[in-house]
Amino acid sequence: MDTLPLLPGPPPLLVPDPRARDVVLDYAGMDALVAGLVVPGDASMYVISVLETSRELIRHSYYRYEFATVAVTHSLVALEHVLAGRLAVNEPVQDLIGRAADAGLIPVGLAAELDRGRALRDKLTQGTVTSAALGPVRAVTMVQAVFDAVSLLLHPPAAAGVTAAETNGVQPGSGGTPPEDQLARLWEEHRHAPYPDSFRGIDIEGVELSLLDSDVAGLVQGELNGGLDDSGIAMLWACIADLDKVLPLINSEYCARYFARLRTMARLAAARHIPTAT
Repeated sequence: MDTLPLLPGPPPLLVPDPRARDVVLDYAGMDALVAGLVVPGDASMYVISVLETSRELIRHSYYRYEFATVAVTHSLVALEHVLAGRLAVNEPVQDLIGRAADAGLIPVGLAAELDRGRALRDKLTQGTVTSAALGPVRAVTMVQAVFDAVSLLLHPPAAAGVTAAETNGVQPGSGGTPPEDQLARLWEEHRHAPYPDSFRGIDIEGVELSLLDSDVAGLVQGELNGGLDDSGIAMLWACIADLDKVLPLINSEYCARYFARLRTMARLAAARHIPTAT
C-alpha cells in the first residue's frame, strides 16, 4: 500500500478560514453555534455517527468553510435511513419527506426545510453550486431540521405518551412499524448494548441505575414472552416514573442514550395494557 512520507518537524498550525471571520470571534465560538445540535438519545449507533459527524463538520468549518455545506448533505444520510425505517419503504429521500409530512409524522414547515437540504444536495450533484454554497449559520439551521426530524421520527406517540388507538397496530396513517415490532426490535438492540461501566452502582435521586436497568429488562422480556400480570404492569409504570426522573440528570451521552432506549421500551410495553377507547 502506498503511503505519504512523514513530514519533518511538528505539524502545521491550523489557520482559520477568512470566510468564517464574520461568524464567530474564534474557534471556541463555534461551540455555542452548534450547541443546539443534540443527538437523540435512543438513536442507533449508525444514526448517531452520521449526526455527530455532521455537527463536527460545522464546528470545523471555522478552518474550512466548505465543511458547512458538506455537513448538510451528510446529515441527509441519517434522515433517509430513519425515514425509510419509519415508513417501511425504500424511496428517494424527496418522496420519503413528502410521505412523512402527509402522514403527520413531521410538520409541513419542517418538511419544507428538509427538502431545501435535499435540493442543495441535488444541486451539488448536478454541479450547479459548489461546496461553498452556504456558511456555518445557515448550515446549523438546515442540520437542526434533520436533528429535529430524526427526533420526531424516533419518538412517535407510542414512545412518548401512547394513545390507546395506537396500541393495536400501526400508528394511524403512518405506514410505520407496529408498536409490538418496535418493542422486539429495541429489546434485541438493548440486549447487545453494554451497560455504561462508569454508572455501575450509581444512585441518582434515590434511584439505583443498574437495578432500574435490570428491573425494566426483566419486565420487557416478560411482556414479550407472554405478557405481564397486574403487579408487573404496576411495577413497569413505577419504573417509567423513575426513568422520567433520572434521565434529565444523566450527564453522559452514552448513558443517556442507554436509559432513553430503556424508557422507550418500558412505555411501549406499558402501552399494550392501556384499554382501547370505545
